[in-house]
Amino acid sequence: MTDSTQAARDVLLLANLGTPSAPTASAVSRYLAEFLSDPRVVQLPRLFWLPLLRLVVLPLRSRKVSHNYAAVWMDGGSPLEVHTRRLAAAVQEQMPGVHVEHVMRYGEPALTRRLRELRGQGARVLVLPLYPQYSTTTTASVGDVVARELPDARMVDDYHVDPAWVQAVAGSIRTHWERHGRGDRLLFSFHGIPQRLVDQGDPYERQCLAGARAIATALELPDDAWQATFQSRFGGGKWLSPATDATVRALPAEGVKRIDVACPGFAADCLETLEEIAMQNAGFFREAGGDELSYIPCLNDDPAHARAIAGIATREFDAWR
Repeated sequence: MTDSTQAARDVLLLANLGTPSAPTASAVSRYLAEFLSDPRVVQLPRLFWLPLLRLVVLPLRSRKVSHNYAAVWMDGGSPLEVHTRRLAAAVQEQMPGVHVEHVMRYGEPALTRRLRELRGQGARVLVLPLYPQYSTTTTASVGDVVARELPDARMVDDYHVDPAWVQAVAGSIRTHWERHGRGDRLLFSFHGIPQRLVDQGDPYERQCLAGARAIATALELPDDAWQATFQSRFGGGKWLSPATDATVRALPAEGVKRIDVACPGFAADCLETLEEIAMQNAGFFREAGGDELSYIPCLNDDPAHARAIAGIATREFDAWR
């Protein structure tokens, strides 16, 4: 444990999803093997899914996905790693009495290992998953690790309508409009999950829509100026709709020639925002007759984002006393 951790009574772990260590097929395969082996992520019988994953999915997907990562890779690593690390540093500046660091649910730096290291150290540990909306596919998986490795730790379940976070997202959109102009429609694109999980009680869809409406209200947008969509479908079955890719393909026929897309379900830019939205879906929109899809970056290490996260964590630590 570092000296700064030893000196801190409180520890804040900002947990994001994870990322390959390099934009190579082998690194992507290792990452996807861990990610897609989590029964919270793929809820199929293990005896069926794990052989299929190893023998079919990983060989077929790893090389293709590695090319996608290479298209957005940064000098300091993957965008998710770089921006999450920078966010942790920005939150640390807001919370000098707390030791702040970032961890990943899958890949490195590993949440599991960090919690094990913190056992018996006497620190109060707060885990804040960087998922504004709760889902059994993401937040609950972090909770599984916390409950197993450090039961005395506490965890933030969601912050989908936290006022400071809502204002931070709205402010980033205003800034984007000031710099690049405003499109005919604003899309809020969230990561999708299977519809059956929502039918079983997962609050994710409800929280996405509530957060989108809160941001739209902060922007004083009428209902016909924005809409929420869902991206990144994986596998079969019905997923949340409307789908982002289908929506961007349909909008030009409605006379919408320029759209802005924000992704408030992602705390930091990553493959799903930079490659899937800003590149793939921008291409879909142009192919369908649209003029421009303007992607609005995630909050990343924006000062307003750091203040919002620090505020949420501070309230949690204060309630712990």
